[in-house]
Amino acid sequence: MRVGLFIPCYIDAIYPKVGIATLELLEKLGVEVIVPLDQTCCGQPMGNEGDQKNAAAAEALFCKNFEGFDYIVGPAGSCVKHVRQHFDAIPQTTQVQQIRRNTFELVEFLTDILQVSEFPWTSFNHNVAIHNSCSAIRGLHIQSRSEWQEPRFNKTEELLHRVSGVTVKHLDRPDECCGFGGTFCVTDEAVSVKMGQDKVADYERQEVAYVVSPDMSCLMHQQGIAERDKSPLKFVHIAQVLNNGPY
Repeated sequence: MRVGLFIPCYIDAIYPKVGIATLELLEKLGVEVIVPLDQTCCGQPMGNEGDQKNAAAAEALFCKNFEGFDYIVGPAGSCVKHVRQHFDAIPQTTQVQQIRRNTFELVEFLTDILQVSEFPWTSFNHNVAIHNSCSAIRGLHIQSRSEWQEPRFNKTEELLHRVSGVTVKHLDRPDECCGFGGTFCVTDEAVSVKMGQDKVADYERQEVAYVVSPDMSCLMHQQGIAERDKSPLKFVHIAQVLNNGPY
């Protein structure tokens, strides 16, 4: 199995340890991983704002970098959702359609494709809360959606239950948006901040030490709010927990 590792631009620039942890984790699981060095943004920010012209250039480059792999795996639900569901600024050739089908977020890849049952090399002796992004929940369906009143499941939680020492604490409002929303946090700053504060307060009510998520973009927003409010909460990507670092 040849996997192309898709490292979103903000992870490359701000959270490189998440990219390293993802690479090491996949290699520990026996996956042949290749990191295309010419990859850049997938085009999501432009696509979200309706700038199809500039989104097309980013999407075309993405396809050039990731053609020929069995799977493309990225540690970011919102970016993967863009590729799978909104990658429509370029002609939908057979190659483009195949790339879209074969692009997976890390949690769903571990759960649905590799079907990993254990992570014997790691332990994490902490109470944790889980944050799955809106894109991962509504777009990729890695967690049940409360508004659908469907049977409860959480793929992120399933993976964490396979890590020694982890205690998962459930939130009062587990699938509520944290307020990041990409450009939303800029255009509606006050609303975004209040939503983030509500999320941090929910974590503090559950008395957790760490917040674990498949999406560092949401954690970036929440961590900024927590640090501003002098909260001791720590925020880590699930790849870091499953790989036993680096943190």
